[in-house]
Amino acid sequence: MNKGNLSRRGFLERSLAALTVGAGLPVWYAREGLALARERRDVPPSANDRILMGAIGIGSPKSRGRSIAGNALKAGRGNVSYVAVCDVDARHRRNAVEFMTQNDQKDVKAYHDFRELLDRPDINAVTIATPDHWHALVAIEAMRKGKDVYCEKPLTLTIAEGQAVVKMAKQTGRVFQVGSQQRSEYQGMFRLACELVRNGRIGRITRVETRVGGNPTSPSLPKVDPPKELDWDFWLGPAPKADYVELVTGSRNYSRCHYEFRYWYDYSGGKMTDWGAHHNDIAQWGLEMDGSGPLAVEAEGREPSNEPNVYTCHPTFKITYTYATGTKLVCSNTSLPESPDGRQPGHNNGVLFMGETGRWIFVSRNAITASDRKLIDEPLPANAQRLYASTSHMGNFLECVRTRKPTICPAEVGHRSVSVCHLGVIALRRGKKLQWDPVNEQFADADVNRWLRRDMRAPWKLVA
Repeated sequence: MNKGNLSRRGFLERSLAALTVGAGLPVWYAREGLALARERRDVPPSANDRILMGAIGIGSPKSRGRSIAGNALKAGRGNVSYVAVCDVDARHRRNAVEFMTQNDQKDVKAYHDFRELLDRPDINAVTIATPDHWHALVAIEAMRKGKDVYCEKPLTLTIAEGQAVVKMAKQTGRVFQVGSQQRSEYQGMFRLACELVRNGRIGRITRVETRVGGNPTSPSLPKVDPPKELDWDFWLGPAPKADYVELVTGSRNYSRCHYEFRYWYDYSGGKMTDWGAHHNDIAQWGLEMDGSGPLAVEAEGREPSNEPNVYTCHPTFKITYTYATGTKLVCSNTSLPESPDGRQPGHNNGVLFMGETGRWIFVSRNAITASDRKLIDEPLPANAQRLYASTSHMGNFLECVRTRKPTICPAEVGHRSVSVCHLGVIALRRGKKLQWDPVNEQFADADVNRWLRRDMRAPWKLVA
């Protein structure tokens, strides 16, 4: 009987068509990706490989904490169970338990303090999606207690915190995945772009452009009482003591807390460490700099307002990094217009690799394009350099928990990628060009090295 498009072959043909037409993937690469996904899917986990997990910073229903927990349940294919959730907001804890119950997770216990969750000997691994200023302390304690860790990007708030996380990961041998999912997701378009440029498809890379969007500004926010369900002092944790501020105007909610924490330097680095942690990570991957970084960084941008209780991140910025090869990486908030001669694509969110002969490859979460379509469509030769292949970022983490192999984005890689972002923020706040030693992870100007770390409010300490 002819099953037509209902057959397995028909399904594969439709999948190939969707990838090649919608995302712009070449047929040869789309076939590789489908084969890899099918290979991983066709090997079910053993019943003895059951992973018990806890979620720290589970967040609201629309948060990344909730999203990655859902990813773990889906990727675990019945062999992953969440037994605990933690958040300093009681509303989030209640919602999370309801979410887990609806997803057949039984006897899930809710915790207010992450240390109590980590004391449980039955938990094998944790997902961490707290605000950025908490990432390092929670991840280090989790590894110290013998847990494998999936930690959302950006990995840390400072370079010193990243060094401490890497040190603890090496000491304990725990499996660690940083949530830089562009290395695995989006039909593998980012990996393809990196493989093409690393194999000389555009010649020597002279410039990389990453566009990440600007930071919003806020009015001066009034001090108000925090929600009764929120432990505001615990939320602040190692950050400086500060008033809870909030202003709701129409559909916009301005505050220090929850999603809006991203725009305060006490808790994050703005779009530089938000979207920058994604796109600069891909720039590092394409430049073969996973274990290194630039030699110099300079920045320009519009200063934030000096009014009290306003967002403190620079609204606009342009950061220029120089690598030992002479390659420039430019990360900025602005949109890039298409050049009149068509030799450069317009974009406002993505990664553009430019070669010395005018050839380029651009990749975003929607598509991959090039100055000449042949640069993408021509298959890589058999002896080409190929990169770590993963089709599911959470699936890769869970597989490595079982096999004890390194993940696609371990602590060292996540640290080096976000260090690029931190260097940009430091240069922006210092207002001058800085020389950087990527081997020793120090500035040439000893006075600037104090920016590698931030004081923590007692009793919290960075110990690894």
